[in-house]
Amino acid sequence: MTDDIARELEALATTAPDSLTRNVLIATRTGRFYATVGGPTGDLLIGWSSAGIYAVAPIGELARFLEVYSAGPLAPIPQQLPTPWQRQVAAALESGKLGRLPVDLTGLTEFQQAVLRKTLEIPPGQLRPYGWVAREIGKPGATRAVGSALNKNPVPVLIPCHRVGRSDGTVGRYAYGPEMKRDLLRAEGLDPDEVDDAAERGVRFIGSATTNIYCHPTCHNARRIKQTNRVELRTAAAARKAGFRACLVCRPAAAA
Repeated sequence: MTDDIARELEALATTAPDSLTRNVLIATRTGRFYATVGGPTGDLLIGWSSAGIYAVAPIGELARFLEVYSAGPLAPIPQQLPTPWQRQVAAALESGKLGRLPVDLTGLTEFQQAVLRKTLEIPPGQLRPYGWVAREIGKPGATRAVGSALNKNPVPVLIPCHRVGRSDGTVGRYAYGPEMKRDLLRAEGLDPDEVDDAAERGVRFIGSATTNIYCHPTCHNARRIKQTNRVELRTAAAARKAGFRACLVCRPAAAA
């Protein structure tokens, strides 16, 4: 009797359709997904899961994106963002501020996460050097490591690594090419050519002859200084020697 039941059950066995795993992942939202959204300089791929946004890349990087984020035979599935996240992503891309949008940084070290969290503090349309980030997180000798951490940022644009430039004051490179970085900065109202021109003249800070405060050149306080009152400075030491004190907003001394 038992053998008969076993044979009958075996006869009922069938191969699961190829779509089963995909449908289960979609229904339970336990897989990795991606959507396409409009970004400040073109369409972006947004990788998402129940843990948050795990990746951002230009639309032209789709093949690479699928290669990097495929786990075994499972590739990320194209699927619309959850409705609340749609609004939050749109707001983040428009404002240049992450807000409460959840991002998944679990694959990064504590140091890398600290670098990215500090980068979130840089306002749209402003630039800080690698050394500023290193000193702000209490690792003043880790300038090169900061650059490496930024290069591994899984969610660029949302976490604005494009707002960190070289220690010589220039705009610098970007994981998706220097032109995308420059375009992102232009979209935020910053002229990257002007930044590079000032850096080539050796300008690292801007002081105000009326307030005796010095700032990073792209700080909103520095950009409000009238031309007749602007003092170009090469080093923080030179600024202090000339009687200037550091801006409490952009904290230029952190980059010294």
